Amino acid sequence: MADLIPKKRIASIQEEYRISKQDPDFDLREFVARHFYEVSPSQRHQKAPDLDPHDTTLQHIARLWPQLERSNHIDRGSLLALPHHYTVPGGRFNEQFYWDSYFIMLGLAAEDQWNEVEAMVKNFSFMIRKYGYIPTANRSYLLSRSQPPFFVMMVKLLASHKGKKVLRTYLPAMVDEYRFWMRGRKKLAQTEHHAYRRVAQMPNGKLLNRYYDNKTTPRPESLREDTETAEGSLKRQADRLYLHLRAGAESGWDFSSRWFRDNRTIESIHTADIIPVDLNSLLYLLEETIAEAYSSVRHPLILRRYKNAAAHRKESMNDYLWDEKAAFYKDYNFHHRETTDTYSLAAVFPLYAGIASKEQAMKVARRIERDFLKHGGVVTTLEETGQQWDSPNGWAPLQWVTIEGLRRYGFDVLANTISERWLTVNDEVFAHSHKLYEKYNVVTGGKGGGGEYQLQDGFGWTNGVYSALKRGFTLDH
Repeated sequence: MADLIPKKRIASIQEEYRISKQDPDFDLREFVARHFYEVSPSQRHQKAPDLDPHDTTLQHIARLWPQLERSNHIDRGSLLALPHHYTVPGGRFNEQFYWDSYFIMLGLAAEDQWNEVEAMVKNFSFMIRKYGYIPTANRSYLLSRSQPPFFVMMVKLLASHKGKKVLRTYLPAMVDEYRFWMRGRKKLAQTEHHAYRRVAQMPNGKLLNRYYDNKTTPRPESLREDTETAEGSLKRQADRLYLHLRAGAESGWDFSSRWFRDNRTIESIHTADIIPVDLNSLLYLLEETIAEAYSSVRHPLILRRYKNAAAHRKESMNDYLWDEKAAFYKDYNFHHRETTDTYSLAAVFPLYAGIASKEQAMKVARRIERDFLKHGGVVTTLEETGQQWDSPNGWAPLQWVTIEGLRRYGFDVLANTISERWLTVNDEVFAHSHKLYEKYNVVTGGKGGGGEYQLQDGFGWTNGVYSALKRGFTLDH
């Protein structure tokens, strides 16, 4: 219902609802049907299907890109206008999602569709100028939170094609996004755990970041699920629970045992208490890239500021997110001042970002090969909870980050094994269904499962990562 379009002014509908709901015979479904309409299939998919059942997986992806392209220059209900065309994930997702888009762009770049890549980068830059950050997607109900900050990698991807002038072009946007994630630093001393919004002060006095959300109400797109979770968690205040659910949604890993205090149940979620490995790795990349961009425009003082920020972040990550006993990177609970119990693929992000030492990278690689490597690639976590970002599921973006992180440190054999197994499970499922899905069961093979909604096909980031891996495309670090 969050995506429905009102037939008349919202204020008028709200007033009628306020009066009508007092009627004992009030029918909400009838009211919604009378006052709202859904975007029709023809509006969602403007291009006619042109798929051939005899296509290979790569040919299918090439034909599918035009069907996943959208253009929306005016606000339509909750769908917000963007100046340029964009590629959507598919299935129920018809928006330009934040972190999905980077992995979509990899496939477009591998197929030399650089105009499509640049159009999406421009859309994200537009959103940063308009909102001060990149929301989860261009939906009005998603404006209270962001997603894993891959904009820096989008800029680096485009720069690999057009040259380093791209870093200068998007420097203001990168700085503005960085300010969004660091906003609230001056208020840390006033809070109980020295955390405000997305920033937290560590015991050494340095700053790291967390996922957060600016609201403490149920998510409009998952109203029923969030309300039911709150009702099932009688010992917790609903507003705090909603904050942690929303923060989990900002992480992109919605949901995972990473965020559960008991490692099992969503009612124990405490995302905002956690300093995540992946988020801070991406912000390290952002700090390093901003410094590189300032180097090219000869601002040595500002360059040094961001270089120092990156160095402090790297030091703090190795102090608090590296678990020496486990020989693995883990998320850190800054309330309890200890790493969490969950082993997850977030641990490969410090390799992807170049934060890990050679010894740390070797230890991470060993555990990835021993515990995470399965029949169809690498599994997201070692926990099986029924949540979609846990075992037995594997996801395209995490396969890519793992492969690229391992290759960065010279673990090419393991990286190639993961790539081959992931491509194989994609091909096996495609041979039976002629579709590509958002997630796969990498333990036994086949489609993925779990989560709050039915398995989606399309599928943007699966297509992108498959195409990039199959074609041997890579982004030099």
